[in-house]
Order: sequence, then C-alpha cells, then structure tokens
Amino acid sequence: MSLKRTFLFLFISLSVNAFSQDDYVKIGGALRYNLFTKSWIDDKTDPQITWDTWRLNVDARAAGIDMSFEYRFYPVDNSHFLHHGWLGYGINKDLYMKVGVSQVPFGISQFASHSWWFQIPYYVGLEDDYDMGIKFDYTGIKNLTLNLAYYHQAEPQGAPNFASRYSYDITPSDSASLKETGQFNLRAAYKLTEHLELGLSGQYRRNYNAVLKKSDPSTAFAGHVVADLGKFNLKGEYIYYNYGARDNQGKELDKVQMGAYGSNYNVAARGNIYAAGLSYSIDMDLGPISNIQPYIDYSVIDKPALGYAPTHHFVPGVLITAGKVYTYVDYAFGKNNAWLGAWENGLAEGSADANWESRFNINMGFYF
Repeated sequence: MSLKRTFLFLFISLSVNAFSQDDYVKIGGALRYNLFTKSWIDDKTDPQITWDTWRLNVDARAAGIDMSFEYRFYPVDNSHFLHHGWLGYGINKDLYMKVGVSQVPFGISQFASHSWWFQIPYYVGLEDDYDMGIKFDYTGIKNLTLNLAYYHQAEPQGAPNFASRYSYDITPSDSASLKETGQFNLRAAYKLTEHLELGLSGQYRRNYNAVLKKSDPSTAFAGHVVADLGKFNLKGEYIYYNYGARDNQGKELDKVQMGAYGSNYNVAARGNIYAAGLSYSIDMDLGPISNIQPYIDYSVIDKPALGYAPTHHFVPGVLITAGKVYTYVDYAFGKNNAWLGAWENGLAEGSADANWESRFNINMGFYF
C-alpha cells in the first residue's frame, strides 16, 4: 500500500470512529422573500418585493452532547445576529439541560401565534424570546412538562448596533441606561388529554440602570390553553407584565425602550395582554401543495398608565405548504401598533384617536 493510500485509509478510519452511531452533524437553513403593501405609506412603488432573510442552521451530537446553532441575516434592515446557540445534555431520561442562548420558557411554546406576524406578546419580549443562560426541561411526571431557567443576560448583540437581535429586549436610551439581567423563569404545562394543554408561567428579573447602579424588579405571569379539536387548533393566552425600571434621574418609567432587528421603539412598562388564535388544517393534493391552513390571530394590550391607549393586532391569513416551501399570506390590521404604522410610541402611550392600519404581506420561504 502506498503512503498516500495509507494516510487516506487512516483518515477515513479516524473520521468514522470519531462518531458513534448516534452522533451526527446536520447543516440546514432557509431563504425567504416578502411581497407587501402598506396602508399608511403613500408610496408609488408599492407593492414591494424584498429579500426578507437568509439563515444558517447547524445541529450536531457527539458523545451524548447536543449542539444547536442558528444565525440570521436580514438584508432589508442591514442587520445580522444570532438566533440561538446552545449545548444540550440529557442528565437522565426525564431531565434535559441546555446551556447558551435558548428559548425562554414562557407562555405557549413554541409560538403563541399561527401567522408569520406572531402575536403581540412577541413585540414586548414575551413570545419566542431568546436569552443567554441555563435551562432545564423535566418530563418525569406523567402528562406534565416543567421548565426552569436562569438567564444572566439578553442574547448577544449582533450588527450594526445594540438593537440588532432576533427577540425584543430592553435596550439603553439617552435618558435610561437600562439592561436586563438575572432572569428566572418557571413554566408548567399539563396535558389534560392528548389534545388539550393548560399552562402557567412566571418570570422575574432585574432591570439594571448603569448610571444609578441600581436595579428594579421586573415580573411577568401567563396562563395559556392549547387545544386540538379535529383539524382545528386553538391557542389562548393571558399575560400580565410589569417592567419595573427608572430613568437616569431615578424617576419610575411608564414606558421602556425595546429593540430588535437593528431598531428601537417604546413599550408600555405595564400591561395586560389578551391573545387568541384559531386555525384549520386542510390536506390537499394539488401539484406540490400538500396542505393549506387558514387562521385568525388577535391580541390586544390594555395599558394601565394614565392616558395610554390600547394596542390591537389582528391577522387573518393562510399558510400554504408545498414540500419544503412555506408561504404565509397575511392581511395584518393594527391600531397603535409599532409594526403597523405607529412605530415610536404605538406600543407605549399611543393615541385614543388612532386609525386602524393594514399591511398585506406574502412571505415565501424555502427551508432546508
């Protein structure tokens, strides 16, 4: 055997032996495009087509340790950032641990929504939120899932600025140098039947002011229900939150600055959120289309601060599944809604005289 073949044989042998039968490395990602038109902008170029995002996913296992990683790029916002990145280990058959940037266990998992637009809890950091810390998932009691987590801080900053991140977190402003720290989460979800889940969640953290060098407590509580009724899926959730925080002069805030995707806006520091959504699954055999899922999602924030007007978020739409291509066709309506015409203060004080605005949106993505 030649020296070249000997080295090739050794390389192949080492590569094969480096992984057991249960070990793997999987690489995937997605490419998505948007077509949309907005009611609140008099733009002669509407409708517009944009490159929404592309992302890279890596999932792997070696020696019983799991790894999951996702990084996203958003050309329209000129931003890119980590979505999640964690190491996981099964301590035993009932207890699983994740270390790194993982989804915060709060409310309905994985999403409280059916549409591409999420529900309003996402836009105040209480749906599909990701932070940096350690999380434990326990399934040792029949029909019960318990999640306990500690997050030392928000997920890492991407580019080009501090607000470049996937999920919404409190960000520092000129008047309030705030950041989230020391967050604890506890979530319990119980399956009353195979098709009916009830859940409770609690969250406690500190909002630290770097100028005052002091923290204020921040709390959130949620109750949820998820039900499958034949081909119908129902999601319902109630959330109360109080983002206790002070500005650099020590004054208690009625609104806090939050950011994601490279931009910031203001959010009411306290609120009651009501969210509900209903979908219906229809199997099809129409060319590449295998399923369509019409849905309606609606959520509202009631803000107790004096003079603050409620925020509304209403999204009827349909999800079309064709192989690995998923297309969301949404007609989103909002009132005092940051993403629907009221950017800076819609989720904060808003306006009692605000109009309903709308955005027709088609998001098509190829996932691999």
